[in-house]
Amino acid sequence: MTANIRSSTKVKLVARRNVVMVAWEGPEGGLSKESFQFTKHAQCFVRIRRRNSGSKLLTSQGRVRPVPDYYRHLLAFIFAVREINLNSDILPNVTLGYHLFDSCGDVNKAVESVLWILSGPGNMVPNYSCRRHGKLAGVIGDLSSQTSQQVATILNVYGYPQRYLRRINFKDPTGKDIYFNENGEMPAAYDIKNYIVITDKFSYIIMKSVGTINLSASDGEQLTINKSRIIWKYNSTEVPHSRCSEDCPPGYRRVSQESIHTCCFDCVLCSEGEVTNPTETGSCQECPGDKWPNMEKNECIYKPIEYLSFQDDGIALALALVSVLLSLIASIILCIFALFRDTPIVKANNQNLSFVLLVAIMLSFLSVFLFLGRPVDITCMLRQTSFGIIFSVAVSALLAKTFMVCIAFKATKPGSCWRKWIGAKLPNCIVFVCSFLMFLICVTWLSVSPPFQEMNTHSYPGKIIIQCNEGSVIAFYTVLSYMGFLAAVSFVVAFLARKLPDSFNEAKYITFSMLVFCNVWITFIPAYMSVMGKNTVIIEVFAILASSAGILCCIFFPKCYIILLRPQLNTKRNLHKASS
Repeated sequence: MTANIRSSTKVKLVARRNVVMVAWEGPEGGLSKESFQFTKHAQCFVRIRRRNSGSKLLTSQGRVRPVPDYYRHLLAFIFAVREINLNSDILPNVTLGYHLFDSCGDVNKAVESVLWILSGPGNMVPNYSCRRHGKLAGVIGDLSSQTSQQVATILNVYGYPQRYLRRINFKDPTGKDIYFNENGEMPAAYDIKNYIVITDKFSYIIMKSVGTINLSASDGEQLTINKSRIIWKYNSTEVPHSRCSEDCPPGYRRVSQESIHTCCFDCVLCSEGEVTNPTETGSCQECPGDKWPNMEKNECIYKPIEYLSFQDDGIALALALVSVLLSLIASIILCIFALFRDTPIVKANNQNLSFVLLVAIMLSFLSVFLFLGRPVDITCMLRQTSFGIIFSVAVSALLAKTFMVCIAFKATKPGSCWRKWIGAKLPNCIVFVCSFLMFLICVTWLSVSPPFQEMNTHSYPGKIIIQCNEGSVIAFYTVLSYMGFLAAVSFVVAFLARKLPDSFNEAKYITFSMLVFCNVWITFIPAYMSVMGKNTVIIEVFAILASSAGILCCIFFPKCYIILLRPQLNTKRNLHKASS
């Protein structure tokens, strides 16, 4: 059907996005360049410009505002066909024509149009063509996949291609480049429009371009948007929010508000030891045992390690220096007693026990180094056991000294039965038995539940304490209890023997030394249980140094004073005089 237009009207054809363009091949297969032929299916959109009346679009349903942007598709098609026909090198001895059908965006119209193309004018007969001239070369579908797919399905049955043009590259009358790629596809380019509805006396729409989508561009440049040109509701340039609460900052989690919509929430700080969950917005997750949140609470970092270190703790160096100094003093006193071992004051106080006691005191000072530095399993096992055995030797030596003072005094009486106990066997037996019992306790401890190194991640938040786990708490306090028992017995015996004659009497010095020893360790127990980490090590080292130094000072300093500064008193005559 030919468009019937009055002579006073200037006609232009508008290509909508719904147009189906059909190319015909043959010397008489198409239309001339002066006219366009339409069927009844191609009369949805015809653009008419009336004199002095503006531009409007006539439809079977009424008049609507024209959309000139799609006109370029029609011009591009017509121009391509014309260029092919004018160039004899492209399709020699072949002339292309075309028919235009408008599907109006309706699938039924598109299917009806393609059946008319296949059967010819008049009644549509499947699998039969009534056309006498020209040969159908192919069909170019519209831009809607909804209609194109239906058309392609039918054409595929008959072997006709859709969108078959290739190796075409030209500019349309608007100056836009038109070409098809190696697959016969036209690279798509789209403008992103910002529709602004203006409501005044009359409502109207302002449309402006804010970006483009060019699928033929390189990666990263296919989509471009100028955010500053976008106008949102209420003439605002800020992107509107679709919820009533902002996202929680790092280190916070969501808490639903009562009696308010579920999309509204408050933000509260993550609990101690938790950070923002990177996989679930608005929630927190707990850090592993060896890690702790950073200041922003958005990442778990490794906890700092704490132990009594020589590099970081000045008190460790101070304790080590004191230990070395006291052990040197003990070794000097041992040398003095060895040099003056034949003098009366050394002989009168059982020099063998004095040597054993001095060696035990010196080793107790040096055992402090097992408590300093980073704990390992071997040092954890040797700490308490070596300390217990060394102190049991020292305290049992003091107990033996006290017994020997009492026996020596009783043996001076005529006909006393205590004379047979005077000698080296009894004190040696006391020291061996008392020390051997402690040795058995320590061996049992190491065999059943030995101490070991542990990483304490729970006592202090934000740091890991490397410490020794005692293994068996019962064994640990058994060692302390047994040592306390030996000290108490020594104290009681020495206290009862404090009034014996001075020539034989060491009891009052032993009494003072055991008083210092017991006070230190009685104070140690509650202090040890009330602190944690490296402070427990500091308290135990202080107790070892204080109790050992108390024994050294109370027992041996008075004797050294006489040996070195008052040698005239270190004679048998003065000893007998003092005893009388």
